[in-house]
Amino acid sequence: MTLLKIDDLKVEFPGRHDTFVAVENIQLELEPGQIYGLVGESGAGKSTIGNAVIDLLEPPGRVAAGHIALDGTAIENLPYEKMRSIRGRRIGMIFQDPLTSLNPLYTVEYQLVETIQTHLKLSEVEAAARAIELLDQVGIPEPEVRVKHYPHQFSGGMRQRVVIALALCGEPELIIADEPTTALDVSIQAQILDLIRSLCKQRQVGMVIITHDMGVIADITDNVAVMYHGKIVEKGPTAKILSTPEHPYTKSLISAVPRADLRLNRFPMVDYIEGPEPTRSSFDVSTHWLGKARDFSASDGGALVRVESLSIKFVTQRSILPSRNKLFTAVDDVSFEIRDGETFGLVGESGSGKSTIARSIAGLYRPASGNIHFAGGNLTAIKDEKQLRPYRQQMQMIFQDPFSSLNSRMRVLDIVAEPIRFHKLASSRAEVVEIVEDLLEHVGLGRAAAKRFPHEFSGGQRQRISIARALATRPRFLICDEPTSALDVSIQAQILNLLKDLQDELGLTMLFISHDLPVIRQMCDRVAVMRHGKICEIAETEQLFEEPGHEYTRHLLDLMPKLENLSREGLDVADEDAARQSQ
Repeated sequence: MTLLKIDDLKVEFPGRHDTFVAVENIQLELEPGQIYGLVGESGAGKSTIGNAVIDLLEPPGRVAAGHIALDGTAIENLPYEKMRSIRGRRIGMIFQDPLTSLNPLYTVEYQLVETIQTHLKLSEVEAAARAIELLDQVGIPEPEVRVKHYPHQFSGGMRQRVVIALALCGEPELIIADEPTTALDVSIQAQILDLIRSLCKQRQVGMVIITHDMGVIADITDNVAVMYHGKIVEKGPTAKILSTPEHPYTKSLISAVPRADLRLNRFPMVDYIEGPEPTRSSFDVSTHWLGKARDFSASDGGALVRVESLSIKFVTQRSILPSRNKLFTAVDDVSFEIRDGETFGLVGESGSGKSTIARSIAGLYRPASGNIHFAGGNLTAIKDEKQLRPYRQQMQMIFQDPFSSLNSRMRVLDIVAEPIRFHKLASSRAEVVEIVEDLLEHVGLGRAAAKRFPHEFSGGQRQRISIARALATRPRFLICDEPTSALDVSIQAQILNLLKDLQDELGLTMLFISHDLPVIRQMCDRVAVMRHGKICEIAETEQLFEEPGHEYTRHLLDLMPKLENLSREGLDVADEDAARQSQ
């Protein structure tokens, strides 16, 4: 019996001058208890299909042609009231961001009970009992206590479990899951995927899971459809598609996935994805502006950065008497060093203290105790901002979300020029403009990008702007805090290749923070594994992946999505052979 059948679906968005066709010629069938994956990059049309099934297309979007049948009954273009009786009751939805999916003003109990009573004929007492039961089913500890809490009192993984419970309130036959694990750590992702898999098997619920993560596709789905520019280019059983892909785009998508089993010199790039890698201008660092006047003073015993017994605490509850303030220890007695010219990785789950350490090194947080040495100077001992400024000029930070880290009201020229003006690195406006345009050209954006605003660029292009801004002070140390976690795999490959090139050209030292272990293996020379504010293990990257010393490290490595069956036809064989010889 076919639970969901999509036949020749076409969705379009009429505009003032023309009509944009988001998806067309979509054919898809799903059986009860099966998980069907829709994979592709941003803009491929994956979410559009999910929204069309549940009738949540943003106006003026519409189903222009084709049919959507749920258990044999056509549901496309139904009147609002009829679709409202199906949405939630027969079709559930799990959205990408659990925080925005939940109302912050109401308790979890209120939201669950309201949804249950909307779809099922239960009294308030019965619905409350059902809410606790659902939280227990999705693995929330102490559900009778946590049901009284508000969304902000849950972690990201717990909030996603609550959203899954909400999707199950009406006991639906079909669930649409739109990027349900994108923002989650590897351990939380594994828990959520196990939960989804068990729910589909036990309840015989059909699920369409929308993602750009090939690891999720390999781990959980029975069948997969690969989308490119609004069309399905290849579909079939997951094992077959991943092991022997036929379409060039599928091969491209698979080859761009960072490898966890082997370190390569560069991330493979295939022209079929988003066109070729942006061209960059070549230069001689000894004569170029980026290489001039850079301070390469002797580092501290070969270490550019040295962190000693660092502890960072935050006040969670203030008292009139400071001694009675309640404190949370985010980082607890952490020590490590970053050698001149290396890429040092920090890996761990959310809340482990990775970003807190990075922000403390950058001077955004003041440590409770311990010392941070940079280029031979003790930054924690220097209180005068003017004395700190030369050190700050030598270190820059690239943030996770390029859009929120760029001022949307400023043109790119002014965004990149701001640190140049602040540190007085140019003598005239004309020189500033010349430097900015040259930087934009060097990161692969071109000089014309200077006149545009951040919202006119894609996510990958915005991250290139952030990198250009970071280079504007001619730094020697870059802090990269999850710089590619919000990007598609092909754009991620471009950005990471750019960072590798810049490191080689400029002799940069980098602190690279990520919870993506395959990316860490490809980027870093040494890695520190963090948990609960402490460092569990520091090791050379290859040693850490081949022979992890700490139990928690082995646990993280075991949770990595297993991609052994992926086809690797897009890889450079020479790179692969060279990598094996270096091991």
